[in-house]
Amino acid sequence: MVTFHPREPRYGRREFIGRSAGGVLALSSLGPLLAACGGGNGGDAAELVLARPDNPVTWPLYDDNPAIASGLEPEKGPLKIYNWNGYLWPRIKKDFGQEYGVNVEETFFSTMDEAIAKISSGAVEYDVFIPVPDRLGRLVVGKVLQPLNHEYLPNLQNAWPSVQDPWYDKGSLYSAPYLMWTTGIGYRTDKVKTTPADLSNPYEIYWDEANKGKTYLLDDGRDAPAHMLLKNGIEDINTEDPEHIEHAKRELESLIPAVNVKTSTDDYTNLPEGRAWVHQMWSGSAISAQWYLPEGLTSEVLGFWFPEDGKGTIGNDLMAIPRTAKNPVLAHHFLDYLLDVKHGYDNFANYVGYQPPLTALDPDRLVTDEVVAPHLTTAIVRESDFDTGYFLTELSQSGQVAWQNAWAEFKAGVG
Repeated sequence: MVTFHPREPRYGRREFIGRSAGGVLALSSLGPLLAACGGGNGGDAAELVLARPDNPVTWPLYDDNPAIASGLEPEKGPLKIYNWNGYLWPRIKKDFGQEYGVNVEETFFSTMDEAIAKISSGAVEYDVFIPVPDRLGRLVVGKVLQPLNHEYLPNLQNAWPSVQDPWYDKGSLYSAPYLMWTTGIGYRTDKVKTTPADLSNPYEIYWDEANKGKTYLLDDGRDAPAHMLLKNGIEDINTEDPEHIEHAKRELESLIPAVNVKTSTDDYTNLPEGRAWVHQMWSGSAISAQWYLPEGLTSEVLGFWFPEDGKGTIGNDLMAIPRTAKNPVLAHHFLDYLLDVKHGYDNFANYVGYQPPLTALDPDRLVTDEVVAPHLTTAIVRESDFDTGYFLTELSQSGQVAWQNAWAEFKAGVG
């Protein structure tokens, strides 16, 4: 059985991600995102392709941004990691540092926009960075990331085949998989009268007036609207159709008078502590919510719905090495360290709650080890979900602005 860290103060992987879309945006505010696409690093905006599951992309390799040579010894460090807060078990850093005789330093960012702005400006130098697929194209074309040398990554073979050769980075030329999640609906079984599974359209749970004042959406300008689209049968959650964007906004706004909807990324504490009875929720938060239950409550009070057919929102984080890394060989070894089955499992089960896409990670074992409660197996991410789920993908500049403006208009009315 895994030893957990109940109620340990920390921030989840997506604690601040929604705040990057907090206000109505002018085009200039996307500068940090778009600077990686032709701004100062030699990239050509014309090379940016919007990767999609039905439009997989093999990113170009550049003569002036080669991968490191094979057969090199790891540098002496320190290894510098740029990551979300609370998204890496401290024990992993300690053990890696001891094995390689180096210091490991971790710096945290609050939003992906912030991280990209700092890295692409050249103002900071890190060896390992944790990006997301919907920003990867701009990072590659802008030459912010260096290509990976797979000879240093033998453990990549431990990952699901679909993420060894993913649609957003065919051949894993610039990224390696880190952690996966799905976006479903969490609920308190002891509070709600109707669960998502009781409804012919489970997304209608957000409008249940019995949960007024206790209904939350994720404070995320992509994930929250995605559920509004799926509720209405729009499977293209990356649509840039103005009518679809407007419809999603109206659906969001209708929740304000209906249930006094709130937004938060504290899903992993809001639900177990009873502030929310219904909460749009990431699967990793559904798993870790049990660690934050008040004394006297068991995980039986927690429920998590995700479509049985896997056709729901899914996402993953990546590991990459910035072009400016001072310790690129050591960084490759660290990526490989996290792709080791034991290290990947320990990082998930002992700290982050978000699941690595490792083939050897048997879903039944997660229940046996009491990492996942038997009634919360819907929070387990399976490789089939990667094939059937709906990913939030990179948007065009105008599409990004349109969605962020719609989200900001909704947020302006939320109390």
